[in-house]
Amino acid sequence: MSTHVQKPGWFTVNVFNRAVAWITRRGLSVWGSRVLAVRGRKSGEWRTTPVNLLVVDGQQYLVAPRGHVQWTHNMRAAGGGELRLGKNVDVFTATEVADADKVPLLRAYLKRWKAEVGVFFNGVGPDSSNEELLRIAPDHPVFRVTVTG
Repeated sequence: MSTHVQKPGWFTVNVFNRAVAWITRRGLSVWGSRVLAVRGRKSGEWRTTPVNLLVVDGQQYLVAPRGHVQWTHNMRAAGGGELRLGKNVDVFTATEVADADKVPLLRAYLKRWKAEVGVFFNGVGPDSSNEELLRIAPDHPVFRVTVTG
């Protein structure tokens, strides 16, 4: 498994993520934003972070543009969590998508959010070849979200 991680800088952590999370907690989605809540794999405490919820063919997915970050490790351990938008809370289970199946999902994600997250994909974009998308697939975890309650 890849260990690719691109840690966010000060501005992202202290300004951008906080602003998006604040707006999303008040019920306004910023281009599909949700606040992801997942239990910490060691502490058991709820951890939250803003995410972009991708919908492809009626299925919901979470893509980790920065790689194998803390929420992805927690998601693997917990097997699910909550997606929050204002007062609406969707409890879900998560299934990790195999690298071979990520190509159309990464393409759709980049098509929608390249301006925001494209820098984390090392020059690969929505118009890149399937081979290029497959090459970077191990660096970007993708989870299929199944709402359970």
